[in-house]
Amino acid sequence: MVSISPVGIRIALPKGRFLTPTAEMLNTAGMSFDDYSTRSRQYRVRSSRFGFLSGKILQEKDIPVHVSVGNYDLGICGIDWVRELKARYPVASLLEVSPLDYHDGSVFLAASAYSKFVSLDAVNRSSQTVRIASEYPNLATQLAAELRLRRFRVFPVWGAAEAYPPESADLVLMWARNERDLLSQGLVPLMKLLDVDAVLVGNREALSRKDLSEVLARLSDAFRSTPPKREEPQRDAVEQSPGEALAQWQSREVRLALPDGHQKTPAVDLLERAGLAVPGYSGRTLERRLLAGPEWLAVKVIRPQDMPLQVASGHFDIAVTGQDWLTEHRSCFPASPVTELADLGFGKVRVVAALSQDIPVNSTEELRDFVARGGLRPLRVASEYTNLADKYLRDNHIVSYKVMPTWGASEAFLSDDADLLVDNTQTGKTLVENGLKIIEVILRSSACLIANTESRNDPAKRARIEAITTQLRGAVE
Repeated sequence: MVSISPVGIRIALPKGRFLTPTAEMLNTAGMSFDDYSTRSRQYRVRSSRFGFLSGKILQEKDIPVHVSVGNYDLGICGIDWVRELKARYPVASLLEVSPLDYHDGSVFLAASAYSKFVSLDAVNRSSQTVRIASEYPNLATQLAAELRLRRFRVFPVWGAAEAYPPESADLVLMWARNERDLLSQGLVPLMKLLDVDAVLVGNREALSRKDLSEVLARLSDAFRSTPPKREEPQRDAVEQSPGEALAQWQSREVRLALPDGHQKTPAVDLLERAGLAVPGYSGRTLERRLLAGPEWLAVKVIRPQDMPLQVASGHFDIAVTGQDWLTEHRSCFPASPVTELADLGFGKVRVVAALSQDIPVNSTEELRDFVARGGLRPLRVASEYTNLADKYLRDNHIVSYKVMPTWGASEAFLSDDADLLVDNTQTGKTLVENGLKIIEVILRSSACLIANTESRNDPAKRARIEAITTQLRGAVE
């Protein structure tokens, strides 16, 4: 009897926390992928042994979504992102095949060590609106309902959720390695929602119509049948920071948000040229809550993507973000109370629309006609800028499309999983390396200083906001 090999099995592989253990597990199972390592700069990988098996390296958060819609037959990611998807789409075509024998951290509900919410009972007794910041907004909403909170609001954030309590949020739902990790960030765990195991997921239709038996058999040794033993750290092993520092931060009248990530270094340079001292912002150690040189200025370090919404909500008076993220915010909230005060000159990127070089389209007008004639219908669009992408398509009268949110490295999705990319680029080199071509520059962006309109008009804050604006403008090269 001749064995027939499966045809065209695709698996989504994780970046980040689970990359190394996943690569080791695949190697042990005899299914290693060329170039799947922390040193790889490739998105597409192939099995070194099985020609029918191909993979793509994605952000974990993207994997459940793209397995669910059928772009991949199988995927490996943390159970937290699976539950986040299912909290909103319980009937999604995503099956949990099996937990795997490795894990990392847990998802906790936590409060500031200096807030009044020292227990779940205190949260439930509260008559105020409980504000929850989280990268897991669907899970946070589901949990709030299960806890029967009388009034609550969930603030979705891209990351750094720990920076928001107690000023801008009462609670956070966030991933941490353990309770000690939370305590070191000035947070008190109120409950553990779930332990984050790596899990093999599959597309429901693919599991029913494709022969995945050989792949599943090889992975079965890594399937876990019993929960692992986990030791919880002792809470009293960590000393809490003095409450006086928090009180001093909260007492300052003007609040400034500064960026973390790749925008941090040029922001530090600009602040130094401006003579605006923010001790603790430079260097490798990242403190989220800082005291600036002026005795009236408090600083927090958060993700630039979150800043326009946080400034609009009044959690910050001013912030250093990107014009791209400001435009993304305004595309969704055109009447938002946020205004741009100054172009800061660094972080220059272009937000572009790009297609595979194989598609016979070289402009937005040609794309509109191509879609209207039935090509790429519906047009699949991958983007971190979902609102901006939607506006670009609507403004150009492209009527048949769907926008898929991504969480970084959006170019990885073309041309297998999406047709059009709306993303930022500095030189365009990465796009060319991935076989893409730019058909339109949607906007040009650089870092900018933004302000809450009410804060700017507040007599108590106006002069100080103008002073910072003048300092930063004068330092722009």
